[in-house]
Amino acid sequence: MQNHPVYTDNDPQSELSTLNLGPTHPATHGVFQNVLQLDGERIVSGVSTIGYIHRAFEKIAEHRPFYQITPLTDRLNYCSSPINNMGWHMTVEKLLGITTPKRVDYLRVIVMELARIADHIVCNGVLGVDTGAFTGFLYMMEFREAIYEIYEEVCGSRLTTNIGRIGGFERNFNTIAFAKLRKFLVDFPKTLKEFESLFNRNRIFVDRTKDVAAVTAEDALSYSWTGPILRATGVDYDVRAMNPYSSYEDFEFEVPVGTNGDVYSRFLVRNEEMWQSLRIIEQALTKLEKEPTDIFHADVPEFYLPPKEEVYNNMEALIYHFKIVMGEIPTPNTEVYHSVEGANGELGFYLVNDGGRSPYRLHFRRPSFINYQMYAPMSRGMLLSDAIINMSSLNVIAGELDA
Repeated sequence: MQNHPVYTDNDPQSELSTLNLGPTHPATHGVFQNVLQLDGERIVSGVSTIGYIHRAFEKIAEHRPFYQITPLTDRLNYCSSPINNMGWHMTVEKLLGITTPKRVDYLRVIVMELARIADHIVCNGVLGVDTGAFTGFLYMMEFREAIYEIYEEVCGSRLTTNIGRIGGFERNFNTIAFAKLRKFLVDFPKTLKEFESLFNRNRIFVDRTKDVAAVTAEDALSYSWTGPILRATGVDYDVRAMNPYSSYEDFEFEVPVGTNGDVYSRFLVRNEEMWQSLRIIEQALTKLEKEPTDIFHADVPEFYLPPKEEVYNNMEALIYHFKIVMGEIPTPNTEVYHSVEGANGELGFYLVNDGGRSPYRLHFRRPSFINYQMYAPMSRGMLLSDAIINMSSLNVIAGELDA
């Protein structure tokens, strides 16, 4: 598996056939392509190609001020956009030396864990669909909608959220958001249990996923895998635990670890991560009770945009707004790297700054791009149907694959 396979034009005498799996094939999970050589239904070799939706986000970001880059991060892994947003804000805060209040940290943890649950709902639900089971997907999607309604109360958006600001949030959480969150914590565990009862010991599902696309811990590490698919191989690595951010050190949670590194293990790890996320959110709500309710951002007027009503009516707010927008406040001439535990793995931001209002250079460490490298090598020898569910279990998000 260490040697990347190559494909060649079919020999006239050969019975091998070439299949373009993507970029618009209904079984692919995004706009990307695999050119496969098939012997019947078995894959002999393949080459993965990307670039069909390349949008040059990193270059666009280098021409935008720091606070206008958040919408670009939304469009990486759009199944869990808030994690991208928070990761970017924390990167800039690391650059500027901003320390956020505990209440901001806990609110961010709630939003990020909701995003993780929403992402895993999609991934494991679609894995069920790709193995012929549509019911579980329908059961779970109701609660992705419930999470989106919480997003709407916080920021007014659902999919591409643009949620939060450098230093905290644009506005405080309202009572409706907390009410919907508490209802979600009561209702969702029942459905998650039903979902697990539908799949975990389902004979057909287990036969279709167990020992399929199994990867060893050594191979996963050699390809720089992170996230649930790495932990499914038995490697206990989670950025939240190994390098805590946003006060994750204040929370008690377990890092689910698998054994076989196969499709079934990845499914089980993601299911257990949803339970752990629920546990973390409940702790965060308890911790919020001890924090001042009116704090939702750090006291950094040099970088936190003042509310519009103050800009219209207060000269000091107008001056700060002007200085921030026009980039008149100097920033450190340095470079930083910050990473968060995205739903697919380590999501990192490498920022080189020259003291201006925009990054001199910016690179997104997109876990889907890293994780997808092994897809073609690990597909060698698989049945085509198994390669499809392997793609499902890797949870390749085209926006994150192809920034």
